[in-house]
Amino acid sequence: MSGDALSSDWAPTFAAVPRSAFLPELMWPFDMRAGKSVAISKSDDPTAWLGYADSDVPIVTQWDDGTHNGIEPGQVSTSSASMPSVVFRMLRDLEVQPGNRAMEIGTGTGWNAALLAHRLGAQNVVTVEVDDSVAEQARTALDRFGLPVRVVHGDGFKGFPDGAPYDRIIATCGLRSIPFAWVQQCKPEGAIVAPWGTHYSNGDAVARLVVADDGESASGHFTGPVEFMKLRAQRRPHVDHDAYVTGSVADGDESSTDITEEEFIGGQFGPERFALGLRIRDCCHTVAEKHDGARPVWFYGLGDHSWACVMFRDGKSARVWQSGPRRLWDEAEAAFRWWEGKGKPGHERFGLTVKAEGQSVWLDDPSHSWPS
Repeated sequence: MSGDALSSDWAPTFAAVPRSAFLPELMWPFDMRAGKSVAISKSDDPTAWLGYADSDVPIVTQWDDGTHNGIEPGQVSTSSASMPSVVFRMLRDLEVQPGNRAMEIGTGTGWNAALLAHRLGAQNVVTVEVDDSVAEQARTALDRFGLPVRVVHGDGFKGFPDGAPYDRIIATCGLRSIPFAWVQQCKPEGAIVAPWGTHYSNGDAVARLVVADDGESASGHFTGPVEFMKLRAQRRPHVDHDAYVTGSVADGDESSTDITEEEFIGGQFGPERFALGLRIRDCCHTVAEKHDGARPVWFYGLGDHSWACVMFRDGKSARVWQSGPRRLWDEAEAAFRWWEGKGKPGHERFGLTVKAEGQSVWLDDPSHSWPS
């Protein structure tokens, strides 16, 4: 995810607007070696604090929608400062031009809004944040830094029509549905950049949509993989395993598959899970830890209590159990074979179109689309 060289137009802005100016006294950066978030206090260890602030790692700044107290990490990260490399990639995709007006959805620390304001002028940037305390902290940081962007406390899904029309719209939270309100608030030929994905997995991809001349749609390709905290109104519904599997896994219908674990799961930012999520509707899956050469992968229907489990074992064909009105593994295997048959396309071959009546995804060209 790292390694992108700053382009000449953005390099001066990233140098002039450091992430450290927008981070709180207590934060939880992700320690790559430890594989977990760790608490760092600026007053207790200023050197480590600044080191993390300047590193290409994500930093959690709020847990559990603000109900969390204490030093140790909470249960669910709910606001953060993204990896600088990811921030740059998305701002690069936005392709801002002098004089543009921009709306950001998901203010967070305010750093992304500050970067936009440095390029476009604070008067040309508005940012919307659903959490009142997060919005206030960002407003304070932006004012203190000398970039008094308008920070709106509100539902980003609705945008901010009072400031429309915008030339550019960017979201810094994961979406499952891009609202048509954003298309309406963006100028024809304007751009919308947002992380988008499905409930199938946490893996998203950045969609770069261009609004049509008639303003009736926005469409474009994905530019690459990312993983973001989700828009609060679009978080995945809670899945209670025991409500699905009420007895033994062996109670499900048993079969097998010759798809291997490596083929099906892929890498963390590989296209497999993203692509399958585009084909398997209303389903989420969980990849469990591997023990003694065995790894179960679970599938849960979000519209009913259908479930499936595939048990991958080293050196053996995988066993499958499934139950309920839907044959979820059959759907997953069909989706995998479809992806395989199309040449195993990466994120960039897929695209998204948003209209008033809904959104659709497509492969290579909008004429090859299906409802998302």
